Amino acid sequence: MSSSYGHNLRLTIFGQSHSPAIGVTIEGLPAGQEVDLDALQRFLERRAPGRSELSTRRREEDRPEFLSGMKGNILCGPPLTAIIRNSDTRSKDYSQLEFIPRPGHADYTAAVKYQGAQDFAGGGHFSGRLTAPLCLAGGICLQLLEREGIHIISRIAEIGGIRDEGELEASTAGKSFPTVSDAAGARMREAILQAKARGDSVGGIVECAVLNVPAGLGDPMFDGMENRIAQIVFGIPAVKGLEFGDGFAAAGRTGSENNDPFRVCDGGIRTTTNHSGGILGGISTGMPIRFRAAFKPTPSISLEQDSVDLRTMEPTKLIVQGRHDPCIVPRAVPCVEAAAAIAVYDAFLERKKEL
Repeated sequence: MSSSYGHNLRLTIFGQSHSPAIGVTIEGLPAGQEVDLDALQRFLERRAPGRSELSTRRREEDRPEFLSGMKGNILCGPPLTAIIRNSDTRSKDYSQLEFIPRPGHADYTAAVKYQGAQDFAGGGHFSGRLTAPLCLAGGICLQLLEREGIHIISRIAEIGGIRDEGELEASTAGKSFPTVSDAAGARMREAILQAKARGDSVGGIVECAVLNVPAGLGDPMFDGMENRIAQIVFGIPAVKGLEFGDGFAAAGRTGSENNDPFRVCDGGIRTTTNHSGGILGGISTGMPIRFRAAFKPTPSISLEQDSVDLRTMEPTKLIVQGRHDPCIVPRAVPCVEAAAAIAVYDAFLERKKEL
């Protein structure tokens, strides 16, 4: 099972949704760097379940326990391993899913891949619960990047067809609902609550920007910055699409409309526009790296759905039990930031070796 990522910074995520704990091992973190544990906890709280009426009622403390690689709050060189305990689990809610897969979920494909031996409780290793250790790793990388002057910001760009207003220019991390426009955010919240009341769910889009990225990160072909970011962002459950810069909109333009003209600014090279999203040929241009990730609606809904009993191979009806998010997007915002931070810091470490 491929649950590892990175070249210079290598991380492996382990555990299942209802196992005693989930966690991550990170190799390649620079020794001697301090980790602000309070800031890291605040970052984890943005993703943690059970904090609002818009999320699952499952509540976890999500407090990391560092087993190695940390002396006090200082990275000490060896691989860092940390776990996050699972406490508020109700595995009985998932008993029927051993034989009746949820439409839209990985229950069926996991059963095929692992010949029925998978842990289906809470989605097992396919659960969004595994984004907690991703955020743990990403939260540390965010702090290390900020010391290099690189900052990552994000927002909810769209939920249920309702779009945010304004441009993403500053962090939304301090907001209870991370949109630029509070009015648009209120409409999105209402759309989520309406879907919840119907027993349904909605999807949306998260926009992310990496600011002050130096030119020269990444490689052509298969290790470009788009490739690196896409690989880890697609590791977030429910991500079904990704576009960089203006993405698919560029397909309807001419070259003269879409090209980003170069200019000299403060002794360096910049572009007057940023349709490319800060990446050309897989390599960062020095402009902000901008991308958008599309999230499908949460597949675990309480409406009756058609499925199949894998024991009898006969059609059956399924009503999903348990506690689930009517929209995963608000809690996915820090996950996207974390994934971007890991990808960019991995490439940053590589560039430092080259210089």
